[in-house]
Amino acid sequence: MSTTTTTLRPSDLRSLRDAVLDTAGTIGIAGAGTAAGWAGRLGPVDAVLDTTGLTGVITHNPGDMTVSVRAGTPLRALQDELAPHGQHVSFDAARVADGATVGGLVATADAGPGALVFGSMRDLVIGVTLVLADGTVARSGGHVIKNVAGYDLAKLMHGSYGTLGVLAEVVLRLHPVPERAATLAIHCSLDEAAEHAATVLGSPYEPAAMEWTSDGVLLIRLEGTEEALDARLQRLRTALGTGELLDLPSPSDEGAVRQADPDPWERHASLVRGTSSHASLRIGVRPSRLPGVLADLPTSAVTAGLGTGVATVTLPPEAVAEAHARVHAVGGTSVLRSRPAAADVPAWGPTPSAITVLRAVKAELDPQGRLGPGRFDPWM
Repeated sequence: MSTTTTTLRPSDLRSLRDAVLDTAGTIGIAGAGTAAGWAGRLGPVDAVLDTTGLTGVITHNPGDMTVSVRAGTPLRALQDELAPHGQHVSFDAARVADGATVGGLVATADAGPGALVFGSMRDLVIGVTLVLADGTVARSGGHVIKNVAGYDLAKLMHGSYGTLGVLAEVVLRLHPVPERAATLAIHCSLDEAAEHAATVLGSPYEPAAMEWTSDGVLLIRLEGTEEALDARLQRLRTALGTGELLDLPSPSDEGAVRQADPDPWERHASLVRGTSSHASLRIGVRPSRLPGVLADLPTSAVTAGLGTGVATVTLPPEAVAEAHARVHAVGGTSVLRSRPAAADVPAWGPTPSAITVLRAVKAELDPQGRLGPGRFDPWM
């Protein structure tokens, strides 16, 4: 293996394929760098494929509410282009504001509070075009030209961390931009938040997002029309018996408070990003088990999706291995999102039961192990 790493920046599908074919050794895939420290550390590679040259909308069909976009396009830029049509990608991960690309968000299986209704990128992607390690250009979903061994490549690429192929193009499902969005903020403990969440989810209040943070605040976001949203918020507040109404242009009772700035969801996003001295872990368990798991962890910061079962926690590096084990013990999943520069902490938990399948897929799509070495250490 060469001691020098070459950086290649293709600008279209053809040059991406040529870059893969012209590189004989191992390859790392890089986008905007907003998740460079997630999962396992990338091992030594002969070349890095910088996908940020793969930008721009290919086809936008407003009537079908779909868009085909090159994978290196920042989602933030895509949202700006869709906005005049009253459409958007219903996805609100914190990294979007930092310039995260469409391909990077798919590859890292990221998601935000809006996943409560719209799911992750896995649920919004309806087609992909990618280049495999041998230079094969494969398409899956949308206008299918070639499937590879019957695999649903759009699903496989979600959370693959650049180990199965290089995303070139992504087709996304769109949704209308809501006329208004407002938030009910409730100051409460995690246990109290779980009780409130059960009430909300068991009734027809249709929250767009619901997250508890370790600041001791449960945030419930509602979206809808101008004329209907105030009444929905008041019904929700009455049902819960508490809460501060935020971002209301016309408060309809004396207890409501208008507060457009600061945005409580910006604070939520800052907690997701973690710190330089602590590790950050993303965990997913059955929603009913999430409060119990979080109570057992020595966390310094938490954002918890009480309806999705997904949380991001910040904790000391020495506690990461035990946290992985705790999540695994209840049938959940966990992955490292950030680590202090000098910390040697495990990126993944105990080996999952599906490891045989994962290794078989890797062997089928990248038999020489060229793509993303180290990202899934020690699993494969």
